[in-house]
Amino acid sequence: MGLTKQYLRYVASAVFGLIGSQKGNIVFVTLRGEKGRYVAVPACEHVFIWDLRKGEKILILQGLKHEVTCLCPSPDGLHLAVGYEDGSVRIFSLLSGEGNVTFNGHKAAITSLKYDQLGGRLASGSKDTDVIVWDVINESGLYRLKGHKDAITQALFLREKNLLVTSGKDTMVKWWDLDTQHCFKTMVGHRTEVWGLVLVSEEKRLITGASDSELRAWDISYLQEIEDPEEPEPKKIKESSPDIQDSHEAEDGTLEMDEAPEDRILTCRKAGSIMREGRDRVVNLAIDRTGRILACHGTDSVLEVFCILSKEEIQKKMDKKMKKAKKRAKLNSCNEEEEDLEVNVKMTLQDEIQRVANIKTSAKIKSFDLIHTPQGELKAVFLLQNNLVELYSLNASTMGPQPIRTNRITIGGHRSDVRTLSFSSDNIAILSAAADSIKIWNRSTLQCIRTMTCEYALCSFFVPGDRQVVIGTKTGKLQLYDLASGNLLETIDAHDGALWSLSLSPDQRGFVTGGADKSVKFWDFELVKDENSTQKRLSVKQTRTLQLDEEVLCVSYSPNQKLLAVSLLDCTVKIFYVDTLKFFLSLYGHKLPVICMDISYDGALIATGSADRNVKIWGLDFGDCHKSLFAHDDSVMFLRFVPKSHLFFTAGKDRKIKQWDADKFEHIQTLEGHHQEIWCLAVSPSGDYVVSSSHDKSLRLWERTREPLILEEEKEMQREAEYEESVAKEDQPAVPGETQGDSYFTGKKTIETVKAAERIMEAIELYREETAKMREHKAICKAAGKEVPLPINPILMAYGNISPSAYVLEIFKGIKSSELEESLLVLPFAYVPDILRLFNEFIQQGSDIELLCRCLFFLLRIHFGQITSNQMLVPVIEKLKETTISKVRQVRAETPYALALFFNNKLKVAVLADVRLLEGIQQLLRTRPSALQAQQSEQGWGMTTLHEGSWRAAITQVHLGLECIHVVLAMNQAEQW
Repeated sequence: MGLTKQYLRYVASAVFGLIGSQKGNIVFVTLRGEKGRYVAVPACEHVFIWDLRKGEKILILQGLKHEVTCLCPSPDGLHLAVGYEDGSVRIFSLLSGEGNVTFNGHKAAITSLKYDQLGGRLASGSKDTDVIVWDVINESGLYRLKGHKDAITQALFLREKNLLVTSGKDTMVKWWDLDTQHCFKTMVGHRTEVWGLVLVSEEKRLITGASDSELRAWDISYLQEIEDPEEPEPKKIKESSPDIQDSHEAEDGTLEMDEAPEDRILTCRKAGSIMREGRDRVVNLAIDRTGRILACHGTDSVLEVFCILSKEEIQKKMDKKMKKAKKRAKLNSCNEEEEDLEVNVKMTLQDEIQRVANIKTSAKIKSFDLIHTPQGELKAVFLLQNNLVELYSLNASTMGPQPIRTNRITIGGHRSDVRTLSFSSDNIAILSAAADSIKIWNRSTLQCIRTMTCEYALCSFFVPGDRQVVIGTKTGKLQLYDLASGNLLETIDAHDGALWSLSLSPDQRGFVTGGADKSVKFWDFELVKDENSTQKRLSVKQTRTLQLDEEVLCVSYSPNQKLLAVSLLDCTVKIFYVDTLKFFLSLYGHKLPVICMDISYDGALIATGSADRNVKIWGLDFGDCHKSLFAHDDSVMFLRFVPKSHLFFTAGKDRKIKQWDADKFEHIQTLEGHHQEIWCLAVSPSGDYVVSSSHDKSLRLWERTREPLILEEEKEMQREAEYEESVAKEDQPAVPGETQGDSYFTGKKTIETVKAAERIMEAIELYREETAKMREHKAICKAAGKEVPLPINPILMAYGNISPSAYVLEIFKGIKSSELEESLLVLPFAYVPDILRLFNEFIQQGSDIELLCRCLFFLLRIHFGQITSNQMLVPVIEKLKETTISKVRQVRAETPYALALFFNNKLKVAVLADVRLLEGIQQLLRTRPSALQAQQSEQGWGMTTLHEGSWRAAITQVHLGLECIHVVLAMNQAEQW
């Protein structure tokens, strides 16, 4: 048996060139105690935290695979909830950057995330039409709300009442009572999709935005405000209330559907409309955290800002209106002696909601966020369609305020898709060019070190020496740039159509171009005298032209510079001799044009990639096709050989990069990460790095590791990945008593929950085996009349020689809280009796009462029929009832003492914070003036060092005090809970 060929694995190294992706929303986040300075933006599967003041990326919240679709910061500013395209929700800590909590419950992309006022609950809406309310503290799902018929667009908690309001693309706005988890009111006053909603005026007004230019306002009346407190019967109250009797028919004729008269909690009545200037649909509708500023935008680049006036401001406005009306009435009155004129002034919606200004951005808006600074200034941050973030400030308190653009983040990416990539000869610099700019990146730091404006670039390369670059454009021009100065040295009209391809000659003295004007042109480098200086500069001159019958798509030199391969629009590849330009070979077999091709380092093979999704490997000696490979599920866009090998990479519109072996015709590896079609890639001269660009605006760097790649293992991993995807797509297991279409539980079956259920099953089986062994051991000892050593299970030994029952408890404690119920749901009933007996034993011991009660109640609910019909389990259930009730009472009795200890510790920490902060400030006041004096004196260098050390110690003391204050704030929040 011969030796197997060894391959080395390429892994994802970094994502760069991306400021923010389009599917998610931008939000302000609080970091290091500062508000309004940092923003979180979705970046494919990651979340980038940008510093708006410096324009720097300071933190990356690492995602796994799926694209980010929604962001929502927690009210305390310490966490960020991130929704993904696969329906999962992860909660990241902004202090550590780690995502410790994951919720899996939705089957489609997350479209809305919203915390309640305290940050303990999180509502998520999805394209699967469901709304799920999650318990963030307990890391579990509370309930799933079903009722919408299309994707959810917004979900909001009410602050004072346990209610939730949601909107969807099904034109409905639904009100949910979270105490009973049912929809008690459906507003059907919209004729088109409802894209956003906000609650204003102390939650007594709802404003909705739909697919027209109208913002609808609805007045909300709560029954507690309408009811007569002396009336004991709630049904009679509702029947006797005049405001409720006609609630089914609103003033404008729109209907409201109530579940039943006795289930009504509030009424909604249309108050009016605000007309937007935009004629298209509302994309985003939001208010700032003070509830005073309302803003919305459509599919254009204008944000419309409104101010919601307070009661005092409205009263002043109405008084002015009344005075004006009285004056007008006096002037119009014929009887001048009449003093008391009755004047009626109606208050309109425009009197309550006033237009402030329009903010015009430099490109179409994808999302925005608002924040009110302590100085009374409004800050609006925008994520734009062209990979750009802009910050505007507006003083809403002044008359006719003008928005001012204060910051923008541009240098980190291109405004449009990158169409060409190149590596420098030393593997350090990467060139990327798009429709308007060229950027040079440092591969190791991923920083943009040079940006130059250009025309629409299609192809490029570094000139030998890496001091200049050549760009081929869509208009057929060659542009030559100097990297040191960033100047455009020369522009040459090379072709009459698009210049599709460039190929540097192996002797590095010139290059060849192919364009849409059916010609191939040869160019040589030369030095010419610079008009602006005495030195010479680099230029190019045309030497020869090869005229063809079809449009040229791609050109490539053979390594010995004897042959030139030309791909034509007629789906063939023609091979010519370079010296005489005579025809040598024609490679035909592709059904669609060859978009990309490359020749191996030894000139033996040529690989061609086509829009017909196939890659063909040909011999250059006779032009015979060695192999045709079905490479991608869509067009093959780019192909490159790895230097000094017969391995090559292909990139396709199916979002994948694949590595192939041209000798064995085998697929080696698939690099997945891009979320849109891939346009181009480049392989470094050393072969250690691959960089790729995509329609998702991101550039991705892939690095070759020293890890060997075995094809059989790779295929096995691929099969496992396919199985994991199929598990997520399977139907949920049926729950006894559950009607079709209703969902009993908030989670969903994933590979993690299946593995957790398998761990429980293995633990129960180990418990059974070990219990049987112990019985046998006792019998053997009794028969032998002496103690025989018992062999210890290695698994139990690894856990520290614990008992089999304790091992089962450890397995339960090791399951993530968010996956616990779904894991128990997958568990077969055959294991439940043993679990119930063990739970009885654990609860008697008083260990992990909360966890065990949660598991116990869930198992009783889902297996109620089988448990009650099993006579063997009746005594077990009776014992469980006694022990559970007594232990829960005991825990409840101990809670006040735990709370008292908590408050005592909180008081100690607060005192410590005050002391440390005071000491630090006093130390600052003592040390800083003397340090400054010492620095000003000529002989005080040693003293300066000493005092600066004291200064740093004082700063540390202040920081410790601030950290203690932070702990007190966290304790305050816990106290609210």
